[in-house]
Amino acid sequence: MDNAVYTTLNRQSGLQAEMRAVANNIANVSTTGFRKEGVIFAEHVAELEGEEPSLSMGTAEGRVVNLAQGVLVQTGGAFDLAIEGEGFFQIETREGPHLTRAGAFTPSLEGELVTAEGHRLLDLGGAPVFVPTDAGPVAIASDGTVSAGGNPIAQIGLFVPSDPADLIHKGGTRFAAEGGIEPFEGGTIFQGFLENSNVNAVTEIARMIEVQRAYEMGQGFLDAEDQRIRSVIQALGRT
Repeated sequence: MDNAVYTTLNRQSGLQAEMRAVANNIANVSTTGFRKEGVIFAEHVAELEGEEPSLSMGTAEGRVVNLAQGVLVQTGGAFDLAIEGEGFFQIETREGPHLTRAGAFTPSLEGELVTAEGHRLLDLGGAPVFVPTDAGPVAIASDGTVSAGGNPIAQIGLFVPSDPADLIHKGGTRFAAEGGIEPFEGGTIFQGFLENSNVNAVTEIARMIEVQRAYEMGQGFLDAEDQRIRSVIQALGRT
């Protein structure tokens, strides 16, 4: 197999990875707190023997998370929370603490605020946020202070990964940070609001069309190259 085929196969593999990322973005265009993703491509250049020109090969090295702000939508829910600015809510999962921008929380039977999947919301100290059911109306201030019946009872924390490059998508709207998580003081919390996905459907569909066309061009080259090799083999077999 010659270098052109190797290069094209690597390109096709990268385009498939990008297509999966774009398709996932489109599927989550209405998912609260979702962050769109893209694929990082890297170019590798190798020196060939003799007077042959160098070989350049592009590969998909991983995904990058777009942290742009989504639109805030008012819901009026007492436990619907949205973040304006940087920062994430920290939630407790079986895999350890994760970060999320999806702020649709509800009180559990025990009075702890949890996500739809049952993950507990954590405060600044890393403890579950507990809201007594009989303490009166619940108010949540912009700094995350939770009050029930006018009395402060907890403070919801905002957090960021110690290294933004370590943010890893774990599924849905959850992220892990292998390099650690640290408190963040710059964001603002709004009670009664949710943050929409930051996916632009029109942009993603346009990108999907571009990737599909690029993939089809690569596939056309591979088909033509396969036919050329077959023809050469057949010609050699007749000699």
